[in-house]
Amino acid sequence: MSGTLELTNMDMKPGTTLKLKGRIASDASSFTINLGQDKNQLDLHFNPRFSESTIVCNSFSGGSWGPEQRDSNLCFSPGSEVKITVAFQKDEFKVTLPDGYQLTFPNRLGHDHMSYLGLDQLHLSSFKLD
Repeated sequence: MSGTLELTNMDMKPGTTLKLKGRIASDASSFTINLGQDKNQLDLHFNPRFSESTIVCNSFSGGSWGPEQRDSNLCFSPGSEVKITVAFQKDEFKVTLPDGYQLTFPNRLGHDHMSYLGLDQLHLSSFKLD
């Protein structure tokens, strides 16, 4: 079962924290959180992949992906409830995982405003910008 959600006209600026709570689809092989300008300009592509036991972070612009950043701290599984926090800072994103582990990803595209949030295989129950 596919579970996709897109929000546009979001007002996320440096210093803002996005708090997401939801349930990963029980049949998911991965899930995705995308932040950026729109679905064709992604400043942060956060993609835990269960089949590879890894989290892939990347950026997407001009029709192409940047170099992948991989992290092996996969602390969730299909069907689980998760709380994920993304702090947007001028030069990077800090993603805090449900177990408290934090990973960082550079703001490669240099945007100072995120207006797009896309979720796939993550059924959202709570969304907050602080």
